[in-house]
Amino acid sequence: MMLPSRCSFALTAALALAGCDAADDFGVPQEPADLLTRAERSDYRETSRHADVTQFLEAVVRMDDRMSLTTFGFTNEARAIPLVIVAEGIPDRSPAAIRESGKLVLYLQGNIHGGEVEGKESLQILLREIASGQHDSWFDDMILLVAPVYNADGNDAVGLNNRPGQNGPAGGMGQRPNAQGLDLNRDHMKLNSPEARSVARLVGDYAPHVTMDLHTTNGTDHAYFLTYSPPLHPNTDPAIISLLRDRLLPDVTETIRDEHGMDFYYYGNAGGGGGLPRWSTFDSRPRFNNNYLGLRNRVAILSEAFAYATFEDRIAATLYFVQETVDWAESHADEIRVAVETAETRPLVGTQLSVRNQIVLTHPEPVDILMGAVETRYNAAGRSYSNRLDVVTPTPMWEYGSFESTEDETVPAAYIIPPVQQLQPVLDRLESHGIPMRTLDAPRTIPVESFQIDSMSVATQPFQGVNERTVWGAWVAGEQELPAGTVIISMDGPHARLAFYLLEPRADDGFTNWAILDRWIDGDEAFPILRAHTPIR
Repeated sequence: MMLPSRCSFALTAALALAGCDAADDFGVPQEPADLLTRAERSDYRETSRHADVTQFLEAVVRMDDRMSLTTFGFTNEARAIPLVIVAEGIPDRSPAAIRESGKLVLYLQGNIHGGEVEGKESLQILLREIASGQHDSWFDDMILLVAPVYNADGNDAVGLNNRPGQNGPAGGMGQRPNAQGLDLNRDHMKLNSPEARSVARLVGDYAPHVTMDLHTTNGTDHAYFLTYSPPLHPNTDPAIISLLRDRLLPDVTETIRDEHGMDFYYYGNAGGGGGLPRWSTFDSRPRFNNNYLGLRNRVAILSEAFAYATFEDRIAATLYFVQETVDWAESHADEIRVAVETAETRPLVGTQLSVRNQIVLTHPEPVDILMGAVETRYNAAGRSYSNRLDVVTPTPMWEYGSFESTEDETVPAAYIIPPVQQLQPVLDRLESHGIPMRTLDAPRTIPVESFQIDSMSVATQPFQGVNERTVWGAWVAGEQELPAGTVIISMDGPHARLAFYLLEPRADDGFTNWAILDRWIDGDEAFPILRAHTPIR
């Protein structure tokens, strides 16, 4: 990883090497107030390209000694993924220095989907506000990591037909996937994109306590300017979930309603027939950013601005959500540290964790969901879109916003990976996820369990380039000699939740599901990964 300088000219060089379009020239602004995003300069008819963002970031870091600009990876088309670090009193901005600073670290990410551009614009505005001195108190005990344009390739694939029906920008926006055609918000477990590997490494390098992933949603015509979600997987530590559902999200929602007059709520879509409708959230699997980071013991938040509000209002709503969340984090830094430390240190060996789960009611009684309305309009390019109307209709619904386990497994003391070439993709991905591993230097004969497959199913249609696989079977106890070179993954550290879900054969989002073990289990071989219930010294 490139260590940050005051302004990393490698970003500009990377733009030139990648053949990217030059940013619109907005001169050399002397004051933060003179620095405008492309959205602002175009009266919200356009959104920033990667080059625009880079030029903006290079300008803003020159205005504030607390800011430095680096990269944390490169896209499939070799665009640098920029990262602004905002820290006070820490001359060394290396990941190690930030981890060891004792300060609360927040990671703010925009544009994982290239057409969902509000986070990208709002994070640039946030940095301008910081350079203007508007949030000085944040940095007494906090460090911000700001990545406005994560899916840079998708962002620059601008087209008028992307995200049809969305209320601007009329000049078009990027595409949902990256240049490989992968949805980066489905790639956090399999890590088939350079972008996903980069963000997995960033989390390990900088160890942020809080993460925010900023999106835009269409779908149900509700009245919320923004919806949000905590991690949804039931294996997320309860300390993380309690902090978000009982404290942070309700407090921030109330503050935004009082100060900005905007209603926010938990992400969902309305549906169902017969009796009251349902307000249902999305998927619990850790392929999604907030669910993945929950399994990595982060206070992870998904933000979804409402696609049919105006582009300007979506940027404002996202900015308010980020501002108030960071404000809350400043005031409750000790609570956040305790929640993360509790999750990191909770012993898991011998406990039961879910490998499959189902959506369930969040509340025993119906809740009032604020429904809205839209009208069809046409933009300057002649494209129809839906425009949010100022209609608010409280509607009782059953809220399905949580998940519970339908199938558990016992967390072993260790997983065991034999030294065979076919399993190198497993080791590569474990390393990218930051899972610690060690290698036996001499043979050992120990009690182990092997998973005996009795049947399997492979999806007939590929998803994200993969025909997903489900196996059925059972763990069987026995004794086995482990040769030298065998890889041991001890389950006594903060990585255990993630490692468990990656390696358990029945996990619905692990390596087995993503066909990473297909070269081994397609033949007559048994499931290759073993486990042990006693520590391997």
